[in-house]
Amino acid sequence: MSAQIVLCLAILAFSCGQAHGQEYSWPQNSLVGRIDAYLKPYVQTGNFSGVVLAKQNWKLLFLNGYGFADRKDKIPSTFETRFHIASLSMQFTAAAALRLVDEGQLSLDTSVGEFVPGIKGAEKITVRDLLTERSGLPDINGLPDYNDILRQHQTPASLIAKIDGKELLFEPGTKFLHEEHSAYNLLALIVEKKTGLPFAAAVERLVFRPAGLRASGVDDDSIPADKKIAVGYRPEGVYGLSRAPAIHWSGKTGNASVVTTVMDESAWVDRLFGRKFLSASSREALLDSSLEVGYGWFKRVNKRFDEMTYSMNGRAPGFASFVLYLPREKVTVVVFSNIYSSATTAIGYDIAAIVRGLPYETFHTSDPPPSAAELGTCTGTFQFGRDFYQPNAQVALVTEGHELTLRWPEGSLSPLIPVGRDQFVDRAYWEQVKVERDAKGEPMGLAYGSFHGSAVRDAAN
Repeated sequence: MSAQIVLCLAILAFSCGQAHGQEYSWPQNSLVGRIDAYLKPYVQTGNFSGVVLAKQNWKLLFLNGYGFADRKDKIPSTFETRFHIASLSMQFTAAAALRLVDEGQLSLDTSVGEFVPGIKGAEKITVRDLLTERSGLPDINGLPDYNDILRQHQTPASLIAKIDGKELLFEPGTKFLHEEHSAYNLLALIVEKKTGLPFAAAVERLVFRPAGLRASGVDDDSIPADKKIAVGYRPEGVYGLSRAPAIHWSGKTGNASVVTTVMDESAWVDRLFGRKFLSASSREALLDSSLEVGYGWFKRVNKRFDEMTYSMNGRAPGFASFVLYLPREKVTVVVFSNIYSSATTAIGYDIAAIVRGLPYETFHTSDPPPSAAELGTCTGTFQFGRDFYQPNAQVALVTEGHELTLRWPEGSLSPLIPVGRDQFVDRAYWEQVKVERDAKGEPMGLAYGSFHGSAVRDAAN
């Protein structure tokens, strides 16, 4: 029996054993042991709960579930657990559209005006602009009543109606501004109109069934309750978790409504990059690296791996997801979590580094944690520039008991996990945060990822 088969059987045995409450310790000098040891601090601190898969040259190297798919009923996460995968859903919407192109029912240069004549500027927007997120459509996620939209059942037509009559943000095809959720709502509507089927049924016919993805589906609010579908959670303060608020996933049709497993996502990567699914021309368009964003993928040269990488991350209430493909050695990493935290992206890149034998950093919290008095010396307001995530934003560091929190301009809060003196991790977005001090020890600046903000001094001082 080959070593690969032995490893796969061992991993599957562990996943099955875990479902019955058993524990297993991997040899720390093995690849599986290193990945398992790397993941445990995330799990123990409540920052990851889900399933991780890694492959190389199409062969399975690692597959394991951590934490609970349902914390209330103590249902463990296993390789069979289905997750809402947020923006990774765009890959399947794009594939459905490309399959229609391959069937001759659609063209990348088709104007979307023939489908939605009421949308301002629709005659200028092509299917290609939608797929590459360069449509200029106003974004539904940015509407003031977006939370209300998610509280009611929606269809692609009702979602597009929300932006009817609104001006384009820029000339279509000229740039990528941000993730275009409305563009993928519109793609879902086009798929419906071209197939004569509801979007969920259309994607099943065009993508899931021919690709052999049996555990995948589009959640249009009709998927019955299933113990294999993970329950979503959100960070509560620096260390706690609470159940995420329920939403109608139909409100994210086309851009974030797919449920699937890591096994199906991995099989999807195999089909897509193994030249087994789309026509040569559609596959070429999807993999075209001259555009860094498009077709549900980021396509960028990554200095860490010294090669072109294909990746996508996503977050939606209660869930976070990440997929990475490195073409040179055909490395695939899939990380699905039922905790609303972008730690999945850092985890995915680090696991790829472990597979490739490259350096990586382990996650650990401060031991002992800083006192309330120490955290109190970090507080203040900081001004960021136009290039920040929220241009010209003022953010504040505030304390509540033994926790430090970052307050965004609109009032939302990001708990900060202490990882060193004056060093933290934003628990929601998983960005590094560092308080910079002057000679007197007063906060003078705040580093947030690659951005820098300056302390806003009280006029009286």
